[in-house]
Amino acid sequence: MAYKDLRDYIRTLEGKGLLHRVKAEVDPILEISEITDRMCKSPGGGKALFFEKVKGSRYPVVTNIFGSFERMSLSLGVNHLDDIAQRIEELLNQAPPKTLIEKLSMLPKLFELSKYLPKTVKNAPCREVVEKDAPDLGKFPIIKCWPGDGQSTDEGRFITLPMVFTRDPETGRRNCGMYRIHVYDKTTTGMHWHIHKDGARHYDKYKALNKKMPAAIAVGGDPSVIYAASAPLPEAIDEMLFAGFLRREPVELVKCITSDIEVPANSELVIEGYLEPGETRIEGPFGDHTGFYSAADYYPVFHATCITHRKDLIYPATIVGKPPMEDCYMGKATERIFLPLMKLDSPEIRDINLPMEGVFHNAALISIKKSYPGHAKKIIHGLWGKGQMMFAKLLVIVDDDVDVQNISYTAWRVLNNVDWKRDVVIAEGPLDDLDHAAKWPRYGSKMGIDATRKTREEGMMRDWPDELFMSDEMKKLVDRRWKDYGF
Repeated sequence: MAYKDLRDYIRTLEGKGLLHRVKAEVDPILEISEITDRMCKSPGGGKALFFEKVKGSRYPVVTNIFGSFERMSLSLGVNHLDDIAQRIEELLNQAPPKTLIEKLSMLPKLFELSKYLPKTVKNAPCREVVEKDAPDLGKFPIIKCWPGDGQSTDEGRFITLPMVFTRDPETGRRNCGMYRIHVYDKTTTGMHWHIHKDGARHYDKYKALNKKMPAAIAVGGDPSVIYAASAPLPEAIDEMLFAGFLRREPVELVKCITSDIEVPANSELVIEGYLEPGETRIEGPFGDHTGFYSAADYYPVFHATCITHRKDLIYPATIVGKPPMEDCYMGKATERIFLPLMKLDSPEIRDINLPMEGVFHNAALISIKKSYPGHAKKIIHGLWGKGQMMFAKLLVIVDDDVDVQNISYTAWRVLNNVDWKRDVVIAEGPLDDLDHAAKWPRYGSKMGIDATRKTREEGMMRDWPDELFMSDEMKKLVDRRWKDYGF
């Protein structure tokens, strides 16, 4: 059953003993971040944290709500993240109907998607307080995560778990993305969207039209809605429809007071506003999920025109940094949920592992059912041409009998199976905006490794050896006699 809102999810966490309430007063400047970082790095990701008393604000802060495999699964209403992938796979594996009976049999699946379309409502919990004449971001417990954040420009406070809503001026299509928000003062912020993001594309279209761009920042809500904002969906798929699919109930949206942008009705906080075409300001630096500071640079400026929120607002935040952190579990959810979409284009793919140490875009381990010479290199080049995978700095391809979730075993297979001159592919192309190692911003080199078994056609001048395995008969014998050995 879907969570109604953020506080419904918090109640569930607390009921299961997965949330810790901090009753002592804490400072939103660095102190919340240090406490949360320690919790994230404790065994199993620790617990979610509810800070009841925050210095300088009357509103509490909650962090680390996604920061374990258990909480990530719980937030999306499943026992295992692969359960969602299975639902997606069932939808994708529908063969084209040939007969009337087959067409009729597909109706339930088509209806399943249509019943998750977002619904517009008139009254919303996020409208309990409306501040249109004198909106003030300063009254909210917006955090500063790391000492160098916003250095020499301001206090360095960032909204770190926002849902940024924009609309394409040509198609009218809605987009919801998660772009950090650098708070400059009571009514202005930076809008940190990279050039590859849909929000940035919308902004460029408004610039070409020389028109103000309406936008809205929503904070808090059903965790499925929050996660959907971070998901690497194709531009044509509405994040709110995807959130409805995840929660198995439509997302309720409400129209903003000052624009046609719609936001989740059960949000804790909504900041309405606009961006002027061509107006930029220094944004950052910011302690990022790479574990390094992303450099300060010029980004568009967002102007708040109206703020609405709940009377008893709960402010959610996330802290990113050296892994493991909360966003690592969100990344692992994306790994599992979007595997069926990768298989749709490349059915030979069996599994994928995005190691936390790779911070989403630095490394991917992929197992395939190899069918012909050069198959692994075909996968390498193909993935570099697919969506967010174009940012992958390292792709490692192994055979389908390798469990890529077992990194130790995978490393052993890779290091034994490669001839570096023959099996390594070096290419150049787009890189993530946060990659500080590349010679040029957003462009550089990447590597693919073919660690599959090699054939004669791939240059092997001798037979590939068999891997060591004990006979099944001996395994069974030792199983039967295990207690006899005195263990």
